[in-house]
Amino acid sequence: MSGHQHDHPHEHGHRGLWARLRHAVGPHSHAHSHARDRAVDPVLESSAEGLRALWISLAGLAATALAQAVVVALSGSVALLGDALHNSADALTAVPLGFAFLLSRRRPTRRYTYGYGRAEDLAGIVIVAVIVLSAAAAAVIAVQRLLHPHPVTHLAAVAIAAALGFAGNELVARYRIRTGRRIGSAALVADGLHARADGFTSLAVLAGAGAVAIGWTWADPVVGLLITVAIGAVGWQAAREVGRRLMDSVDPAVTETAEATLRATPGVLDVGQLRLRWVGRTLRAECEILVDPRCSVILAHAVAVGAEHALIHAIPGLTAVIVHADPLDGADHHALLADHVLSPAR
Repeated sequence: MSGHQHDHPHEHGHRGLWARLRHAVGPHSHAHSHARDRAVDPVLESSAEGLRALWISLAGLAATALAQAVVVALSGSVALLGDALHNSADALTAVPLGFAFLLSRRRPTRRYTYGYGRAEDLAGIVIVAVIVLSAAAAAVIAVQRLLHPHPVTHLAAVAIAAALGFAGNELVARYRIRTGRRIGSAALVADGLHARADGFTSLAVLAGAGAVAIGWTWADPVVGLLITVAIGAVGWQAAREVGRRLMDSVDPAVTETAEATLRATPGVLDVGQLRLRWVGRTLRAECEILVDPRCSVILAHAVAVGAEHALIHAIPGLTAVIVHADPLDGADHHALLADHVLSPAR
């Protein structure tokens, strides 16, 4: 049995409110080996990159909402007001996700032995819920506008503000999605998809302003309903991303890579059960390997150590591996040897 662990659980007391807050969201330890520090560094770096993406995109969305609010004061556009409020509220989704990033940097304790990476998945649930509420709110506003048309002035300014809202949200969406996929954060990807949904809402305002300009007062709410469907589709995509992570889903290609790596490890005759799971942005593996029943315990342990290190280097994001070595049954042993003889190129 061999296990590659990067963190040791511990708990210790802190005095003072500020110290307790830092303890709640920051990494801390009494002592760490060089090997563990090297393993933890990528997690801390990805947290910092995720936080940077959140705060930059938060500033961008806040600036967009502020510019739209100025145009609302001039035009009296209820649709643009709703879009501005929507962007303001949605920008605040960065708060729970940012807290989750900070919390995930804490090292495992005796209570949370796997660490706090799941906090990001919980934040992802909040983001999906906000997307669903956004779709519902957009639908309600569209129906109300359909039943009770409202005149809009300064259409050019409304159109420019709506276009600005779409551009700002799309830039934020691409930045968050790209960063989230690079660091392995499903919650950040979901938040990026949320920003993209907000961009669709801005497009609805833009299309409605154009329709009003040519006298189609009914087009604004109709387009709003169509955009509601688009937001729902984005919400489904985000829910699928977060749901798969919560269900410990991994890319089948990663599983195939892990199996191939184990089989290529010297001393490994076959591979038994292999399980992979995400904990936040880090991947963990538990696997069984079959070794020669005639080898010593020391040799079996050496093979297991070689297997775990091979996996660590072959799969990005993999930070912890537990390898269990079992002796190959006699019948299986002879069959495997025969297979190697008949297929020497395997």
